[in-house]
Formats: sequence, C-alpha cells, structure tokens
Amino acid sequence: MFGLIGHLTSLEHAQSVANELGYPEYANEGLDFWCSAPPQIVDDITVTSITGQKIYGKYVESCFLPEMLANRRIKAATRKIINAMAHAQKHGIDITALGGFSSIIFENFNLQQIQQVRNVKLEFERFTTGNTHTAYVICRQLEQLAPTLGIELSKATVAVCGATGDIGSAVCRWLNERTDVAEILLIARNQERLNDLQAELGRGKIMDLNDALPQADIIVWVASMPKGVEIDPTVLKQPCLLIDGGYPKNLATKVQRSGVHVLSGGIVEHSLDIDWKIMKIVNMDVPGRQLFACFAESMLLEFEKWYTNFSWGRNRITVEKMDQIGYASVKHGFRPLLES
Repeated sequence: MFGLIGHLTSLEHAQSVANELGYPEYANEGLDFWCSAPPQIVDDITVTSITGQKIYGKYVESCFLPEMLANRRIKAATRKIINAMAHAQKHGIDITALGGFSSIIFENFNLQQIQQVRNVKLEFERFTTGNTHTAYVICRQLEQLAPTLGIELSKATVAVCGATGDIGSAVCRWLNERTDVAEILLIARNQERLNDLQAELGRGKIMDLNDALPQADIIVWVASMPKGVEIDPTVLKQPCLLIDGGYPKNLATKVQRSGVHVLSGGIVEHSLDIDWKIMKIVNMDVPGRQLFACFAESMLLEFEKWYTNFSWGRNRITVEKMDQIGYASVKHGFRPLLES
C-alpha cells in the first residue's frame, strides 16, 4: 500500500473544505486550533496502471498550513509532519510521499534526528520526498513545451529560481547533461551552495533574481515560499515560458501578460481515472486524472515494488535516477501536464 502526506494551501482553504474532509468541527477554527489538530486519513485511493496492475493507497492530511511557517510556528509545523509520518507508518503503509511543504520542512529542520514518535519508531526507508519524479516531469515539460512556443533550446537562456534546492539542482543537472540549452542562470539565496553547484556543472551564471528574469527565455520556479513571490511581468521576454514548480502554485494569477506562458510545473496526468477525492479538494483542474508528480512517485514505487526512500536528502538526485523513475512513469501511464 502507498501513502500520500499532504496539506492544504491556507487557513481559509482548510476551513472551506473541512466538511469535505470529514471533520466539519474544524471549519470555524483559527490557526491555533489547526496547530494542535492531529493527522487524519481522509481518503482511500485506487490507481490502475495502463499495464492493468491495480494498487491501493491512503491520503494522510497532516493539518499543516503554510501560515505556520509565515507566523514562525516552527514547532507546530515540524510536529505536523513527523506526526503524519508516524500515522502513515502505524497504518501499515509501505511507501509514503511527503507532498508540498512536508519534505521541505523535514529537510530544513533536520527531522531525521527525531526517530521516536510516541510508540512509533520511524522507519525512514518507508518515505520518499517525490522530488526525483517532480524534477523529471519539470524537465520533460520544459523540453516538450518550449519548441511549441517558438523557443529553441539551443539558443535559450534558462533561469532556475531555487537552483540549489533538491529539485532545482536536479533540473540543472538534467539541463546540463541532456539538453543543449545555451545558458543556465543560477538563482538562490545561499552563495556557498551556488558556488558548489556552478563548480559541479562546470557552467552557469550566478545571478540575482531581478537581473536574471529579463534575460530568460525559460524560467523554472522551484523555490517554495509560504508567502509567494512578486514578479513584474513587464520585464519578461516575449515569448517566455514560466514553469511554476513551487507550492502553492500562484504565479499564473500574478504573471499575466501576452507572450508569457505560465505552466503548472511538476504536475502529471494519468491515462486512466484515479478513484479518489483529494485532488478535487485541492482544486486540481481535472481531479480524476491530474496530480502532483511527488505523489505519483509513491504510486510508481508501489507499482514497481521499490520499497525504498527513492528521493531523500538534499542534492542527491542524479540524471540516472530521473531516467529510472521516468521510465516507470511512462510505463504506468503518467505524462507531464502540458496545458496551463
């Protein structure tokens, strides 16, 4: 059995869908209440591969909200994720994906040092961040969509915002090894990590965000921040492909300009309907077919019986691992979302 650990996009969103999730008593409660709410399994899932294989899973709502990070409720945020992991393990789930901020919180606050949660000793090999599949899907979205917009990769400048993160660094490796893109612009906050990444790639310009954006034909946004970001669309090239791989995905509403194509990054479509309700609750456009690539990774690991933390830690994703999960993705009927 596979599992998905997720969370809602805001307090307002959480309050509005509490009825659908099965706990109506949460609907009128504020952030303090949500900080103490326990994780719950709120959905049973059935996925059928195009090979005919069928698997089953559960969705664990962590009750984490991005406002917890924005309001410095760090202990509440970390407790949410570690408790949700213990809840998944306690229910016998073999491989569980940490969706949205779950994996970011786990890594940034070094939660691997917490091995005991009440009567559960966490077995970290039962969990995956899903970042390898997400990075693979973003790269395939870029490769497949750019030419349709008149952007020739061999002449293109690609800006990667969040380049030193787990997904960002993997995207940079793929661009470097698998494409002939003309230039890669590296954007992140940590200068030392930027220098290390540049040295590893043997190329790439380290740039400030505001300087990089006007130069970019393609922007890959993989920096997840609870408060989002402001981009001035008037400085962007035309045409420009902007792949929003962050969470929550909010660039499409902020960057509206003729010639600028905004795509939800790291989203896949499945060839067959998935029996679940959670993607409707998180407002996916086609909830029976579309899902986050990180969630799909746990499904792929279940299909292939690869019970291991396939994606784990920071900056460990190789192009070979992206190939491996990409092959499984195609085999079982997933494809990158190419329409915004």
